[in-house]
Amino acid sequence: MRIPLSWLGEFVELPDNATPHDVMAELVKVGLEEEGAHGGDLSGPIVVGEVLEFVEEEQSNGKTIRWCQVRVAESGDEAVRGIVCGARNFFVGDKVVVTLPGATLPGGFQIAARKTYGHVSDGMIASSRELGLSDEHEGILRLSTIGLDPIVGTDAIELLGLAESAAEVNVTPDRGYCLSIRGIAREYSHATGSKFTDPKDLVALQAGTGFKLEISDSAPIHGVQGCQGFFVLGVDGIDAKAPVPGWMVNRLKLAGMRSISIAVDITNYVMLELGQPLHAYDAAKLDGGISVRRATSGEKLQTLDEKVRDLHSEDLLICDESGPIGLAGVMGGARTEVSDTTTSVLLEAAAFDPISIARSARRHKLPSEASKRFERGVDSEIGKFAAARAAQLLVELARGKLNGVGAEFKAESSPRVIELPLDYPTQLVGVEYSKDQVVNTLTQIGAVVEVSGSVAKVQVPSWRPDLTHKTDLVEEVARLIGYDQIPVRIPVAPPGTGLTPRQQFRRRTLSSLTGSGFVEVLNYPFLSSEQNSWFGKGKVVTLENAMQSEFSELRTSLLPGLVLAAARNLSRGTSDLAIIEEGSVFLGSSAEAVKELPVGNQRPTKEMLDSLNASIPEQPRHIAGLVLGDWISQAPGQKSIEAGYPQMVQAAESIAMAAGLTCEIRQASPEGFHPGRSAEVLINSVVVGFVGELDPALASANHLPRRVGAFELNLESIFAQAPEVLSAKELRIMPAATQDLSLLVEVSVSAADLAKVIAEGAGDLLEQVSLVDDYRGGNLPEGQKSLTFALKFRAADRTLTQAEATTARDGAVALANQRFGATQRV
Repeated sequence: MRIPLSWLGEFVELPDNATPHDVMAELVKVGLEEEGAHGGDLSGPIVVGEVLEFVEEEQSNGKTIRWCQVRVAESGDEAVRGIVCGARNFFVGDKVVVTLPGATLPGGFQIAARKTYGHVSDGMIASSRELGLSDEHEGILRLSTIGLDPIVGTDAIELLGLAESAAEVNVTPDRGYCLSIRGIAREYSHATGSKFTDPKDLVALQAGTGFKLEISDSAPIHGVQGCQGFFVLGVDGIDAKAPVPGWMVNRLKLAGMRSISIAVDITNYVMLELGQPLHAYDAAKLDGGISVRRATSGEKLQTLDEKVRDLHSEDLLICDESGPIGLAGVMGGARTEVSDTTTSVLLEAAAFDPISIARSARRHKLPSEASKRFERGVDSEIGKFAAARAAQLLVELARGKLNGVGAEFKAESSPRVIELPLDYPTQLVGVEYSKDQVVNTLTQIGAVVEVSGSVAKVQVPSWRPDLTHKTDLVEEVARLIGYDQIPVRIPVAPPGTGLTPRQQFRRRTLSSLTGSGFVEVLNYPFLSSEQNSWFGKGKVVTLENAMQSEFSELRTSLLPGLVLAAARNLSRGTSDLAIIEEGSVFLGSSAEAVKELPVGNQRPTKEMLDSLNASIPEQPRHIAGLVLGDWISQAPGQKSIEAGYPQMVQAAESIAMAAGLTCEIRQASPEGFHPGRSAEVLINSVVVGFVGELDPALASANHLPRRVGAFELNLESIFAQAPEVLSAKELRIMPAATQDLSLLVEVSVSAADLAKVIAEGAGDLLEQVSLVDDYRGGNLPEGQKSLTFALKFRAADRTLTQAEATTARDGAVALANQRFGATQRV
């Protein structure tokens, strides 16, 4: 929310020469977040000038310029300046804004006398865009077009409010009342104790009769009617082409909105001032009265942005007798839009259900200033004051006249009352708050407080729909008395506790991988249906209100996110990549969740809660990694080593080791992986994940190299098999004996199965068996392959001889021959 300081100063006392940073420093004290300062980057001399004469001169490049004589002072040697101007929309006698040498315009653009087109231009005649008044650049700003006829030499900075500056704060979703000058002024008063004047109290209420208004809601969302209040007021005889005053244009611009027309600007101005969104209908384009209802099947609406929208049965509509004329609380319809020919308007100020408006805005991807306020909750009592304020400005600035037409609807409701034990703030916050402090603070925010003994009954003000529970009132007490009053206490961990075994396992796992060269990343869990199917997905969880409709599924694997991250990094020049991610995947449940839950004081039944719990998706923690490019880069005396499945196998073994387990790698062809360079990872014969290289087609489709290593393991499954206490392996000190063993076997025999048999046949002396080569050359018998293993033998109590190692190796060969028909290759 941007707050022009002069506007804020109309409703709360500001110190002299207050800056945006001064104002933000005070607002931070009451919980608002500082965003930045705007404006105030323009300096003079900038004055009003009168065009005395000009000569049009055609240049060699085909451009025509005007050599102008402009009077910038009533008298003096430099009263008339010669200025070169490229615009041609002004005339002799026009009053214009002249920036003289030494002036600085927005963006740090400095004005100086300079020679151009054969003349010395002693200043510049400025446009609205150059002065920062608007984004339009249709030529020179003629002051008569905005209703001004000042004296020549008048300071244009003061005349047009160009010295204005604005503070910007971030407003959290629960404090929608701060999306207005009224709300910010109130908060500044809370922070500083300055006198606050409610702008609502400065408005003379107006009312009208005779307009047909019908409110119906056949399908209320969560049991709440979509429209709780609706006020309309008619104004005739407006001049839709009336100039918008410079002060209003500048305030709107500083607040982040552009000037459109007098009627639209007034509704936007009042919305920013009071926090109530307004809409102006061209009364001549209305067909009969207005009704508020839900959309019916097949209805369409062309909104002000000229897009035709298919309506949903939950959408709340504003309609006349011809059909929809607006998407309630979001955007008006094009059919009743105010135009340059409008002479009579009907002003609308309504109160809508926040949830209904939020759903419509997201459904149609149509965020607006109005929906932003309705979603957060609008003061239910401010509507008629806002309409009266807008009508007042139309009368003053557009020469309109109240026509006595209007109507009002207000749903029956009673103010929210919350019971607050007066010692509850002290109990909850841990700061000693007196009874008077609690009562005075709640009165300060606008609540009506009745104290009975040790309990206060607090009637919540209409502009604070976020206050629904006694804890909300405690937050207000703590916030306004000061968060700095809450002492800082460092919590002390109870003795004998620390990281849980699961946390220790996670930390060991990530530390071992990052220590070996991987970089941990964090991806969004949202995927498209196609991305979620790359590695097989089963039953998925589909989001009802996805942030982006094309990414509406929750991930069932971590690998798609890593593939997308790798493609993004590769496109930015990172050719060597090793990334891992640890996080949850979401496996859909077959149980159907309850669609509607009771609201208000009615509690869900046990069956409803059981159904909800059963429908919660399983969310196991997984870890996945991806590598591409070089694992080790080329260097003097060192050849590069390409990244691929060997590093992925090592990563899987490292993770198993962190759990105190050993894993087995068995050839497989999981979906999304290379059919010949992939395997499943087993621990105690349980498949816990996959490892290998990506399917080249998938890699190519994502603009990755053909060779991309990847793995994904289920940490929950691994941890479930981990021993409660990790024990260190015996450190053997006797020398080892090594031998290589090459065996000829059928192609169908996996290296993992053969390694297990070798370990079994070699007996206890075999300490380690590692596959070092898989040869399938043409000199081998058809249908066979040669697998070479490195064997390491060691005894615990003596130095082994080569003869003992050979005997153990021969035992392995014999068993391999018995099981798989393997023969030793010499």
